[in-house]
Amino acid sequence: MSNFAKPEAALNQAEALINVGQMQDALQVLHDLITSKRHRAWQKTLEKIMFRYVDLCVDMRRGKFAKDGLIQYRIVCQQVNVSSLEEVIKHFMHLSTEKAEQARSQAQALEEALDVDDLEADKRPEDLMLSYVSGEKGKDRSDRELVTPWFKFLWETYRTVLEILRNNSKLEALYAMTAHRAFQFCKQYKRTTEFRRLCEIIRNHLVNLNKYRDQRDRPDLSAPESLQLYLDTRFEQLKVATELELWQEAFYSIEDIHGLMCMVKKTPKPSLLVVYYAKLTEIFWISSSHLYHAYAWLKLFTLQKSYNKNLSAKDLQLIASSVVLSALLVAPYDHTRSASHLELENEKERNLRMANLIGFELEPKLENREVLSRSALLSELVTKGVMSCAIQEVKDLYHLIEHEFFPLDLASKVQPLLTKISKLGGKLASASSVPEIQLSRYVPALEKLVTLRLLQQVSRVYQMMKIETLSKMIPFFDFSVVEKISVDAVKHNFIAMKVDYMKGVVLFGNMGLESDGLREHLAILAESLNKVRAMIYPPANKRSKLGEMLPGLGEIVDKEHKRLLARKSIIEKRKEEHERQLIEMEREEESKRLKQQKITEEAEQKRLATEYEQRKNQRILREIEERELEEAQAMLEEAEKRSKKKGGKKPILEGEKVTKQTLMERALTEQLRERQEMEKKLQKLAKTMDYLERAKREEAAPLIDAAFQRRLVEEKVLHEREQQQEIEMSRQCHDGDLREKNRLSRMLDNKNIFQERVISHRQAEFDKRGMEREERINLIIQARKQEREAQRKMIFYVRSEEERLNKIREEEEARKVEEAERRRKEDAERKAKLDEIAEKQRQRERELEEKERLRREALLGRSADVPSRPFEPPARASESVNAAPAAVAAAAAPTGPTPSKYVPRHLRNKTEASGPTPPPQSERWGSGGRRSEGFGQPPPSEPERWGSGSRRSEGFGSAPATDGDKWGSRGDRPDDRSAPTSDKWRGGSSSSRPTTWSASRNPPR
Repeated sequence: MSNFAKPEAALNQAEALINVGQMQDALQVLHDLITSKRHRAWQKTLEKIMFRYVDLCVDMRRGKFAKDGLIQYRIVCQQVNVSSLEEVIKHFMHLSTEKAEQARSQAQALEEALDVDDLEADKRPEDLMLSYVSGEKGKDRSDRELVTPWFKFLWETYRTVLEILRNNSKLEALYAMTAHRAFQFCKQYKRTTEFRRLCEIIRNHLVNLNKYRDQRDRPDLSAPESLQLYLDTRFEQLKVATELELWQEAFYSIEDIHGLMCMVKKTPKPSLLVVYYAKLTEIFWISSSHLYHAYAWLKLFTLQKSYNKNLSAKDLQLIASSVVLSALLVAPYDHTRSASHLELENEKERNLRMANLIGFELEPKLENREVLSRSALLSELVTKGVMSCAIQEVKDLYHLIEHEFFPLDLASKVQPLLTKISKLGGKLASASSVPEIQLSRYVPALEKLVTLRLLQQVSRVYQMMKIETLSKMIPFFDFSVVEKISVDAVKHNFIAMKVDYMKGVVLFGNMGLESDGLREHLAILAESLNKVRAMIYPPANKRSKLGEMLPGLGEIVDKEHKRLLARKSIIEKRKEEHERQLIEMEREEESKRLKQQKITEEAEQKRLATEYEQRKNQRILREIEERELEEAQAMLEEAEKRSKKKGGKKPILEGEKVTKQTLMERALTEQLRERQEMEKKLQKLAKTMDYLERAKREEAAPLIDAAFQRRLVEEKVLHEREQQQEIEMSRQCHDGDLREKNRLSRMLDNKNIFQERVISHRQAEFDKRGMEREERINLIIQARKQEREAQRKMIFYVRSEEERLNKIREEEEARKVEEAERRRKEDAERKAKLDEIAEKQRQRERELEEKERLRREALLGRSADVPSRPFEPPARASESVNAAPAAVAAAAAPTGPTPSKYVPRHLRNKTEASGPTPPPQSERWGSGGRRSEGFGQPPPSEPERWGSGSRRSEGFGSAPATDGDKWGSRGDRPDDRSAPTSDKWRGGSSSSRPTTWSASRNPPR
């Protein structure tokens, strides 16, 4: 990197390098100077350097160098001279555009020259070879070689300039101009991909502008000039997008404009709004959104009628006719009738979004389908007077479709109107935003609408119609197209019809029968059956309605009273919430007022500071003017003294205004005159000196020639003498060398013997060291082999041991799984057996109880004609579950008087006098564990019936004491053996305690 004390030195070096063809080195020199921190103060030389730097970057197509240089130059002159940066950027864009145009014209000229090169031959051999190899035509190849690089550089230029100017409030106009030129570039050369990228770049710039609000030179969107520039840029983007038929980007541009309008909360000019809605109509027409297309036309009609004073009556009729026809195009049925909840929510969000774009504000509580609808739009057309401004044919068509009922003649009456409407249209003279309106584009959709209306009216009159008749009634389409239209209408419940091709007829049905009747057929059947039952079995006596209402009147009054109280509390809560919101709003307004007051105070302080600075600057300017006046006076006095000395005229005429500028001009004139006189004197002196020097040279020339001849003779003699001396010295050196050779030749044999002895000694030493090295290497190799062998053995042993342990672990896990599966199966079998035994025992008890009841009734002398009480099973499922294990225990008990026969309680009471009275009927069906609590000590045979040993009170949780019992002989579960003695679920000594309700339930598993 070169360090220059002055920028002029770098510029001079760069010019010198350019003159010798070293463009890259010159560019590097200027780049080092611009990026150097040494030259950060702006001066005029830097601007010249930047112009030269930009020229080199454009000539060499170095976009990155240009971007770096412009960024550094922006830092230098942002606060000092922004206009210099503007000039440099304009020069940069002008050069890039000019080079691209030159490349394009050069490519066209080349193509034309190639075309007319040979009039007899179709193609040259070179062109044929290139076309076969590359697959390109001559123009494509020339564009790729010449035009494409410059177009890429021009596109990079636009991106660079937009990136540099994106947050510069002082160069907003240049930013807008660059964006417009980039749009025109994309439009002129059909660059759709670059246009999408350009829109995304500008969109990101606006997002970052709102995101980082604390930047120093950030543009203020609230200023009218800035807002207008940004809106003009967005509208130009919208126009170019529609001309390139990039409808998605056009819709994004619409959203950008709407977001910008919402951001600054200001409405654009009517001229811009007209363009906005005109483009919206095109976008919605392309997307087949006829409802939004009609609303956009309505807004456009309102704006044209209100603000366009030059609008003629014919143009107004065409616009109004477009509004009415676009409203008629909307489908007369609801597409969201059978949609899912998610689709309804998406449609609602879409309607809200589109309504905001169009400008129709919706209330959040209302359904968007009801606000943005065909019926609402048509009623609005009538109320706003759009219908009265339309053409008569359009009015007749509207009345025929919407208000008249002609099932058989509708198509024949509409067809001539559509023919006339298709011929209407043309260019608008007074509406620049809508250059042309052609009503013929609405005719196909209107024919479809007329077909739907005809099918709807026919379905109300006829139940059946031949296909030929229906096809004759609809002259617009074939019956296959009519069938497709009717399928969509039937799908959305607009009409109900079927096509029977076997009979060749169309069947029309009732919408109610097709939808509600089939949907609620069970409810209809229930109502019909209720009516039939009421007719077969009429009520015995009908009470008055008042009598029916009186029993529930008190309850109704209470409910109404509670409802009113609840409503009152809700109202009070709403009032409190409203008051809280009002307080919050007041607090926010107070904070806003304080903030605004603070902003106003700061603005006032800034204004005072600005005024102080202005007064200070004025005072400084006044002092400067006074000082300049004093200097002018001094210069005037000095000029008068000089004129008096020279005896010339006075420098200042009488009555002339004396200023510093005038005196300086006169002083410069005087200096110039003196300098001219001095130059004349110097010229005269130089001529005199020239004559004198020429005379001296003429006199000295013969003397110089004589001295030169003498010098030649002396030099020749000296050369011959030195040559003789050199020959003599060479002969003497040769003789001495010969004598030395003869003296050393007798020692040659001894030298050879010594040399052989030294070589043999060194060879033996070399061989010895080589053998030692081989032995040492062999020992190292052997040691490494042994080490690797031991390591392999250790690895093999470790792997074998791990495999053995894994195998043992897997076998243990498989054994545990098998054991658990076997236990589970045994438990399931045992449970099934216990359930079966319990069920048999319960059945036996029920039979015996029934017999005992019959016997008691016979003994007490009850009448035989009284119907017997039906048997009621136990009410609680837990009691039957708890009784099952007790019954099993009683059946499996090894001791007792009659282990295989059940003895009723009344028979045991007769045989055992010491036993207590039998329990009441209500206690007999209680749980087995609760028998010992109800009435004292049980009979001696109770332990034999309900359990073994002392486990009577826990019979519900125990099983038969067999060898295969997993719970042990004491009835304990395996996982309860280590429990403390106070556990209610353990056996042993716990049997002597009274059984509680928790103890009579099954233990948890």
